[in-house]
Amino acid sequence: MKGREDAWQVVTEFTKNPNLIKHMLAVEAAMRAYARELGQDEERWATVGLLHDFDWEIHPTLDEHPIKGAEKLRERGWEEEIIRTVLSHYPAGTGVQPAALVDFALAACDDITGLITATALVRPSKDIRDVRLKSVKKKWKDRSFAAGVNRQEVVKATDQFIAAAGPPLASWDLWRHIDFVLQAMQGIAAALELDGRLA
Repeated sequence: MKGREDAWQVVTEFTKNPNLIKHMLAVEAAMRAYARELGQDEERWATVGLLHDFDWEIHPTLDEHPIKGAEKLRERGWEEEIIRTVLSHYPAGTGVQPAALVDFALAACDDITGLITATALVRPSKDIRDVRLKSVKKKWKDRSFAAGVNRQEVVKATDQFIAAAGPPLASWDLWRHIDFVLQAMQGIAAALELDGRLA
């Protein structure tokens, strides 16, 4: 089975934009943390999180991404199960609906990392470790802030993930999810360059 190192090779081969790489690292961290929380396969979940947008730079339109990326993964011998999860993060374009728990997790973690990153970058310290949930809540309400983050889709994806996860997340809501992703990202502040170096 291919794993995280193989995924990193694919990401660095096809992605040169450092911000896009950091986005994939953020999603990887959130997916790894959720796998641990839910007793799932950490390496598989982290690998999917890291890999999911690897082709966005070479296929920057939604009629190509991630469908053409999936073809490249097949050429390189990636498991169909991982490819299917990558395809499921854009069901409107791929026709592949989320079905497995890992699919729902990926959809729930993807866009929200962008809002959290943007929230960290507007802080004077530019350090994600200084960000608190209340700051993210405030930015969430300002629809012009990180306008590319579709709040409605984040809510829908989060609700679906919580429902799919069942009892372990039964008492969770959107804000508990966002705080969980925030903490996962805080754990890799240096890799995300959100450790104050940009201040």
